[in-house]
Amino acid sequence: MKILITGANGMVARATAEYCREISDEVIALTRQELDISHKDAVFDVFGREKFDGVINCAAFTDVDRSETNIEKCYAGNSLGVENLALAAKEIDCVFVTISTDYVFDGTNSGFYTQRDTPNPNGIYGKAKLDGEIRARNANARSIIVRSGWIYGHGGTNFLSVMHNLLAEGKSIKAIYDSFGTPTFADDLAKRLRELAELDLPCTFHVTNTGEGTSYAGFAEKVCEIKGFDKNLLERASADSLKRPAPRPKSSKLVCLFSEKFGLAPLPHWEDALQEFLKR
Repeated sequence: MKILITGANGMVARATAEYCREISDEVIALTRQELDISHKDAVFDVFGREKFDGVINCAAFTDVDRSETNIEKCYAGNSLGVENLALAAKEIDCVFVTISTDYVFDGTNSGFYTQRDTPNPNGIYGKAKLDGEIRARNANARSIIVRSGWIYGHGGTNFLSVMHNLLAEGKSIKAIYDSFGTPTFADDLAKRLRELAELDLPCTFHVTNTGEGTSYAGFAEKVCEIKGFDKNLLERASADSLKRPAPRPKSSKLVCLFSEKFGLAPLPHWEDALQEFLKR
């Protein structure tokens, strides 16, 4: 399969490109500098020239806090750009997979969010990502929406991706105990993105590692257990105490209603996935 991967510098894009190359796909991975998806003419030019079999969109404006004051940039990367890709994919008749977020939900559900739950995002980031979902579906009925959350992996810069390095250096970290989600290892997400491209079934999928989910504090404690770090380095903190600019869902655990019905095996348990990540 000839696959375009956008946002090539990102953690998920790198994991996806690596996996696709391992299975002998022809991969064209483009950075934002090489393809700004918010520029429609540039998108259509690349698609018309390359004739992809599939597109996996990993490009996004992911800074949740900065989204509150960079609204135009957030919507360009998470909504308008998604629509451009969906339209271009329709033009050349190729499968289109794009990544959305657990932040499309408001977090008032203490259980798992499924595709039956109505999105109700709190902040600009979640609103832009939801708008991207809607635009993709309206532009191209062949669109596959992948909601995920709490993504971490090799080369990542977010808290979940780097906390083991901080703890290894003996640095104390603040770990939120009252926010909950379903951690997702980028390598596992990458494989599922490629499987969904192969499946070519237009739908909204929830993709995370399995298990009951955890809090940031629970994730940090598991890192300490696996690596033998001192748990006294963990400072338990409430989400409100950090006074971050953007609102976040209190609980955004995801589960998919029908992945297994379509022959997709469950992803590894999040604790096993974390152990695999920390091995490397």
